[in-house]
Amino acid sequence: MVEQYDIVIKNGTILTMDRENSVFEDGQVWVRGDALAMVGIPDHEPVRTRKVLDARGGLILPGLVNGHTHAAMSLFRGLADDLPLMEWLNNYIFPAEGRMDTDFVHAGTLLACAEMILSGTTTFCDMYLFEDQVARAASLSGMRCLVGEVLYDFNSPNYGEIEKGFEYAESLILKWKGHPLVSIAVEPHSLFTCRPSLLRRANNMALKYNVPVVIHVAETLSEVDQIKESYGRRPVEHLNSLGILGPHLIIDHAVHLSQAEMELLAHHRVKVIHNPESNMKLASGIAPIPDLMGLGVTVGIGTDGCASNNNLDLFAEMDIAAKLHKVKTMDPAIMDALTVLRMATAEGARALGMGRMIGSLEPGKRADVIVVDTHKPHLTPMYNPYSHLVYSARGNDVIHSIINGRLVMEDRRLLTLDLKDVLKRAREKASAVRRWVLDR
Repeated sequence: MVEQYDIVIKNGTILTMDRENSVFEDGQVWVRGDALAMVGIPDHEPVRTRKVLDARGGLILPGLVNGHTHAAMSLFRGLADDLPLMEWLNNYIFPAEGRMDTDFVHAGTLLACAEMILSGTTTFCDMYLFEDQVARAASLSGMRCLVGEVLYDFNSPNYGEIEKGFEYAESLILKWKGHPLVSIAVEPHSLFTCRPSLLRRANNMALKYNVPVVIHVAETLSEVDQIKESYGRRPVEHLNSLGILGPHLIIDHAVHLSQAEMELLAHHRVKVIHNPESNMKLASGIAPIPDLMGLGVTVGIGTDGCASNNNLDLFAEMDIAAKLHKVKTMDPAIMDALTVLRMATAEGARALGMGRMIGSLEPGKRADVIVVDTHKPHLTPMYNPYSHLVYSARGNDVIHSIINGRLVMEDRRLLTLDLKDVLKRAREKASAVRRWVLDR
């Protein structure tokens, strides 16, 4: 019987991002179905192949993992920038969110998915409203995702009171169970918007269905002060007192942590997502990422939403992550390029509980692969590919993208979405935002 492959990628240097960081110059990647069949230097050519992609001497690597975002907030990009956090939230973001509906979130998520695919991201973790629409948009675009409806004490524009919120969260888990691309998490918003009873209930639901819990933690100093005043403990200590710390927990930001809190996270194998650009833009602070990693904490990287970042380009995020910690510690050797690239690939996948499935190019794993064109002035010459990807590459250097064995972008052309239609819908929704907020 003649073996047939669906996609073969040739003529590139493969950065596998496996545990040994194996590299194959002039290697090949063979895809059959949704999985990687061969990675490396083949001892023979595939006999039959449906599609051959030429890497043009560029870099072949795992698709990037955006560990934290609010995809539909792509429609709030540039809305009321350069304002204090609470003014920005109360006068612009919250009023706009109160007017959103399912179509708004679907359109915004399609816009975000288009941007992420075009800049090399193949997987994202989302927390927002009307998350069934986020899942639908991700599935339509061919992206892998971990999504969950935000839960908080006050009423939601989607589900209303919190009891309905838990019903909605459970319905997401049941509806999308077993989907090849969409995974569901339980996602209480934060410690200052969720009372202890809500947090415990969310945690119990996640444990019941064996799904992650995702939550914002210790993003600002004012949050830390508020939790200490309300509960007599710092944020991570508060979570520990509620029995919520564990390997199923993913915390976003983790900017203001004490040494004891970092040790608690390490002991309970909690995962952390670093969002440096958002933390900088909102003046939240600099997360102690080198210290967390030194304790063995798994750390991924995220962009947060476009309202507090303005783009979803993980190449830009990696560049900032590396440089921010160098200047913070005054150590140019800290957070080296390989470490940061792993945060956006293998470690990011581990942080989302997907490490056995994606994050590295190894036979048997899902075929989430991107190709970076290095024949450009800003990428020439190339002495160290890891350094180039973190400090020189841009999202638009990605030319091909495969997710779950499906070619979703070829030669910079989206294959799963009509980009003109996505942009048209986004502009229409932006007109509504202007009426809701800016023209009041």
